[in-house]
Amino acid sequence: MKAKIEQVGVLLDALPYIRRYTGEVFVIKYGGSAQISPVLKEKFARDIVLMYLVGIKPVIVHGGGSAIGKMLERLQIGTTFIDGLRVTDEQVMEVVEMVLSGSINKEITALLNEHGAPALGVCGKDASMLKAKALDMQKYGYVGEVVSVDPRVINNLINEKFIPVIAPVATGLHSGHPGFNVNADIAAGHIAASLKARKIIFMTDTPGVMNRGKEVLHTLGQTEIESLKRDGVIAGGMIPKVDACLQAVHNGVKKAHIIDGRIEHALLLEVFTSDGVGTVIRL
Repeated sequence: MKAKIEQVGVLLDALPYIRRYTGEVFVIKYGGSAQISPVLKEKFARDIVLMYLVGIKPVIVHGGGSAIGKMLERLQIGTTFIDGLRVTDEQVMEVVEMVLSGSINKEITALLNEHGAPALGVCGKDASMLKAKALDMQKYGYVGEVVSVDPRVINNLINEKFIPVIAPVATGLHSGHPGFNVNADIAAGHIAASLKARKIIFMTDTPGVMNRGKEVLHTLGQTEIESLKRDGVIAGGMIPKVDACLQAVHNGVKKAHIIDGRIEHALLLEVFTSDGVGTVIRL
């Protein structure tokens, strides 16, 4: 009986958050171990289903660097990185689009549908949802910088009760362009801003943004982030995540979260409990 009462207590603790977030759009950047581990995949799908059933409107933007690397290796196509970005020529771009818009996108979509969440997969090229220009063609090739987001397709899917699952492949600015490989963190930030989402949540392989002592910083603003960047505390792959967070909150998203996707049910812990499991970034 005690265990049952404790279960009821957990539900009651979540009730204020359910009330607060019903009807709100949450953009979730799905990546890291949560996208690779079979156990964490199942937990993620169940979290999304629960969020959907209590009235939250999830929009998922996914990465897939590991799968792209494996496919390039299988096809014996060389690949290099500069500043953490995959140099993308036309041959690599073809593989990027095939993996992101094909196998990964459809795997996530199928997983959610199997768990009872009506998901539909799209990529940034569909209806020219994501438009991009070259970040630096000479240096990175077809790595894109987002120019615009047309949220109509996403909003139509949400209005039809679907969960959009978006691959971060963008269309170019002229006909016949092979498209651009866009960093999934940056794409998610732009998409969240275009939707005026209540939250954007980045699932990562770290506990959050940490200080030099490896302690999680639970709340950050722009001033603290710029200071941590200058000191080299925020570096590497964390930079595009915090940049995407700042871009989102400066353009209408109320809060951005960086959470540890290696924790089972991390999404539910962050959204429906007072303590959370990561770092919150706000204005």
